[in-house]
Amino acid sequence: MRLLTDGSDAIVRGALDAGCDFFAGYPITPASSILMAMMRRLPAAGGVAIQGEDEIASIGMCIGAALGGARAMTATSGPGISLYSENIGLAVMGEVPLVIVDVQRLGPATGGATTVSQGDVQFVRWGTAGGYPVIVLAPSSIADSYRLTRRAFALAQRFRCPVFLLTDKELALTVNTVPAAELSGAPATADDGATARTAGGDPARPYRYEPADGVPPPRRYGDGAALRFTGSTHDEGAVITKNPATVGALNRHLIAKIEQHRDEIEDVTADLQPGAATLLVSYGVTAGAVRQAVAALRAAGTALSAVTLHSLWPVPESALARALAGVSRVVVAELNHGLYRREIERLAVSAAPGGLRVSGVHRVDGELITARQIAQAVTDAAGETVRPAAAEPVLQEATP
Repeated sequence: MRLLTDGSDAIVRGALDAGCDFFAGYPITPASSILMAMMRRLPAAGGVAIQGEDEIASIGMCIGAALGGARAMTATSGPGISLYSENIGLAVMGEVPLVIVDVQRLGPATGGATTVSQGDVQFVRWGTAGGYPVIVLAPSSIADSYRLTRRAFALAQRFRCPVFLLTDKELALTVNTVPAAELSGAPATADDGATARTAGGDPARPYRYEPADGVPPPRRYGDGAALRFTGSTHDEGAVITKNPATVGALNRHLIAKIEQHRDEIEDVTADLQPGAATLLVSYGVTAGAVRQAVAALRAAGTALSAVTLHSLWPVPESALARALAGVSRVVVAELNHGLYRREIERLAVSAAPGGLRVSGVHRVDGELITARQIAQAVTDAAGETVRPAAAEPVLQEATP
């Protein structure tokens, strides 16, 4: 059986199956459909859904709910992430498990409210003070939207941190048919995402800094001993401190609990072809056009490898290192002016110092990158001549 649906519905399904029982958000195009669906469906599932008076109040309510033991989610777009920034930092410092959906649209400022973009890819990573790591997942299909929403909840519980689901207007709102089995799964259990714990809970100690990558389970505030919560530097009992040893242990912990588990978080689809000189890298909605371009170019006799990134932060360096091995050039496709390409360029220096060329195919005019444009970028990077007649029947605009 197939379902006629879109990415927003898939996110809602994934959240409900992941055990989400609290949602708060404020209407903003193109994320409003997630808010409306959660307000219709979450109360029927025994949860709470609220339209806050603004974005700041909405994410604040989510943090409060998560501290009370709820599995919380919010959804917004770029301007809303701007308003979320301070509370995202609070969630990082307080180690609050929280899922934040960013349905990207063209910016900056109000930008193009109904226009597709992938311009928030660096923003969600660096949009709060301190530069501490966060986890960012990026679906490239409706089925991905369901799977990665569920994974976002599991990772948020596992690492006690905000996890971003970075999608976009076209993927969220374009209707397509999907096998029903790809949008369903066993409901989450109470300990889903917390089974890999390296330390146990302690009613008097809601945090633990040693070992630096250890993450104790989230505490349900109100159960047992009274617990503190603060956005300031604090000890393991959440008491504010300026003791250098404790502050250093806290901040090393906030980094290590994510950076030392990169391989656990890493999520990519690699389609590597032996002998290929060119690697195509994509994420999100552009991956559909990349798949079409790869199929057409291979049919025309071009050896080509491709990697679709489903996790963007931390950068999936192990998978990318394997993909970069042996190629001489890389083409990165994204709907911005080359924001994530910078990460690929950094890795390319280590893969082949001075010998690996990285180029990009980008659009910032509110239109999708087409398979033809990607194929052109590949042939340009290789210094080859395009074969328009052979490729014409296959290279069409991507369907999200």
